[in-house]
Amino acid sequence: MVYRFEFRPYQLRFKRSLVTCHGVWSTRDGIILRLTNETGTGWGEISPISWFGSETLEQALDFCRQIPGEITDETIFSIPDELPACQFGFESALGGLGSTPLPTPPSLTYSGLLPAGEAAIEAWQTLWQQGYSTFKWKIGVHETQEELEIFEFLTHTLPASAKLRLDANGGLKLQEAHLWLWTCDNVNANDELPVEVEFLEQPLSVDQFQEMLELSSCYATAIALDESVATLNQLAACVQKGWQEIFVIKPGIVGSPSRLRQFCQQHDIDAVFSSVFETAIGR
Repeated sequence: MVYRFEFRPYQLRFKRSLVTCHGVWSTRDGIILRLTNETGTGWGEISPISWFGSETLEQALDFCRQIPGEITDETIFSIPDELPACQFGFESALGGLGSTPLPTPPSLTYSGLLPAGEAAIEAWQTLWQQGYSTFKWKIGVHETQEELEIFEFLTHTLPASAKLRLDANGGLKLQEAHLWLWTCDNVNANDELPVEVEFLEQPLSVDQFQEMLELSSCYATAIALDESVATLNQLAACVQKGWQEIFVIKPGIVGSPSRLRQFCQQHDIDAVFSSVFETAIGR
């Protein structure tokens, strides 16, 4: 089938910059796609994060620019694995043909993102009032002792039934990871504390998979892989190498949605699906 193809880049500024161990992220750059034929219009979004493992925005733009104004299914399903965000955007647009541009999402449970550092102490209250009961907090940004003190305060002040996810973005040293996991185990074992730590996300860098595998067998607190499973090939490799804890999957950059769906149906994995700060179209 033949589709008319159009695209437009965008740049949006975050209301509050995202601070991680990788630095400060202030704007979201991406590309909105539109496919049309006699059945209707399909919308898609390319939202790369090159430092996380996807193609760069410029590579995605180059790909869109070299595509003619009319494309086929063959064009879409032959996008190379080196362009995972493009795979997601084009397949999403194809899958949306004939439906409304922004379908109502199913009822899902979301975690609210807390800012790094002391700002988290106040920020959780607004998110709680908005209906969030699970919070994700970035660590590995400030000194470990400073963050541990903030963490202790949060574990004593968050409401009962609240859950906390710690995300290091691969920014901890091995000894720091041991300290955080030991601390989390103590929090979860203390019945007097209202909060539960669900998992520690990507404590070490991607090239320290074996160390994270060993850590996962030493502590009760679960470890989640994130940067280590940025693409489908990485996800498959970590499953093959024996990872049995949590996988944080970012569909917007992992690659082909159809292949991701097939993979999740074939493998019994504990998956958490995560945003790449896309617009409502990609979400």
